[in-house]
Amino acid sequence: MDNGKYKTHLPLYAVFFTVICKLVFLLTHHIQEDAFITWRVAQNLLDYGVIGFNGDEKISASTTHLYVFVSWFFNLVFGKENFIYPLLIFNSLLFTIGSYFLSKIILKNHILQAVFIILFGFLPPSIKISILGMEYGILFFLEMALLYFGIFQGKKWTQVIFPILILFTRIDTVIFLGVVFLVDVLWNRKIKWFYVLGGSLGVLILLSFNWFYFGELVNNTITAKKLTYDGNYTFAQNLEYFTKNYGNFWGMLKLPVDFNPVTILILIFEILCFIYLVKQKNERNVFLWIIFVFSWLKQLVFLSQKSLFDWYYWVPQILLFAPVLIFVLEQRRQKLVWISLLILFYILPMVAFQTIHSIATGNGEWNYRRNIGLFLNNYEKDKNQWIFLEPAGFVPYFSGLKTIDEVGLVDKKIHEEIKTDKANYKLNTVKNRKPKYILAYSDIFEGKDAQYFQMNYKLIKKFRINEHLEHENKWIEKIYRLKPSGTDYNLYERK
Repeated sequence: MDNGKYKTHLPLYAVFFTVICKLVFLLTHHIQEDAFITWRVAQNLLDYGVIGFNGDEKISASTTHLYVFVSWFFNLVFGKENFIYPLLIFNSLLFTIGSYFLSKIILKNHILQAVFIILFGFLPPSIKISILGMEYGILFFLEMALLYFGIFQGKKWTQVIFPILILFTRIDTVIFLGVVFLVDVLWNRKIKWFYVLGGSLGVLILLSFNWFYFGELVNNTITAKKLTYDGNYTFAQNLEYFTKNYGNFWGMLKLPVDFNPVTILILIFEILCFIYLVKQKNERNVFLWIIFVFSWLKQLVFLSQKSLFDWYYWVPQILLFAPVLIFVLEQRRQKLVWISLLILFYILPMVAFQTIHSIATGNGEWNYRRNIGLFLNNYEKDKNQWIFLEPAGFVPYFSGLKTIDEVGLVDKKIHEEIKTDKANYKLNTVKNRKPKYILAYSDIFEGKDAQYFQMNYKLIKKFRINEHLEHENKWIEKIYRLKPSGTDYNLYERK
């Protein structure tokens, strides 16, 4: 093969190499709970022809519309029993292609692009985006494709199409699209009117779809979380909240401590690398500013809204680390030493941490929580019966039962109970709806409402995470016991 042509294709080889290597993480069965909400919505569309969760009732139970349709397609092609792993591989491939687009924007050397793709692909958030089944693989692909084709290459049709697809994936991507528009205008001193058209159409199509199909402007998931988690915080409470969770926002690993010095060091190094790079006169600086401003703004917005869920921060985390990779890869002296040090003292420890995390969490979710759903699937053959629980992922998906979740993501009726009497909305929901099953974290036969539950429900099974920490491989068992992932549950049946 011609040597020049070989170098040109190196980034593509890196894409496939990265995807293939990351397939080993599928063995951990680490799949995010919320992915099963989206997949059940997709199967509900397949079975009932309705975007919903419980039969023919319409509800935007998933945070993402586009991923629902993609999941529906994979269910249609591969079947309900076999679609998960093809979809996870597809997500991983799309994410890695997105990193390919990013490498083309910020690096000119094909060898460095290939190395960037590999190192970028094995950061903990990159691994989670690839294997956890969420919509962020598709989202990252679309966002980087917009930057590459729409802004970097100036293709007008992409400036129209990609904003529509991005917004249809997640409504909060208005932050990304807005930052791209503002930075581009300030940098180039002119407006890309096709991009304005695309963004306007994206907002119009998304809001119209929500309104005419669901009768709401924003997804039910946003309304439900705001209603359930709403609360007033004092300055001291805000400060405590921040110190306990800031590793979620800027770090790449979450440690069970209030102060995580690793996060601080990473954050400082990211900022220093960014400053070093943008001080150079380079046409890529506009893209560095886009990813830097977007990442900080998104994290601050979600932090201000008390958004604990770590998947909101995956894309900002990896984009903020991109300048570190560029800085290391472009060192003129002792480049191999810099890369070796980065791999040895950062990439490999990060991969090791994520491997342990995925093995432990996969056990707690796939081996433990999924088995609760499978138990119910065998125990209750009438799939029109209702269960009241939280969260609405694994157990409803594998049990097939109709579901009322405590937050109201998959059932709107609970919203009225929260508005009427928030302090007692769970008890009122059970009294009014009379679900056949309750899956609870605690013993409902104790506490102020114990008498009602004792009269109307019986305990049929206790599920304990400690019973799922054994494995024939002693090393894996040590990981299970090092980081037990899962919550004890009690399952009750109505008398």
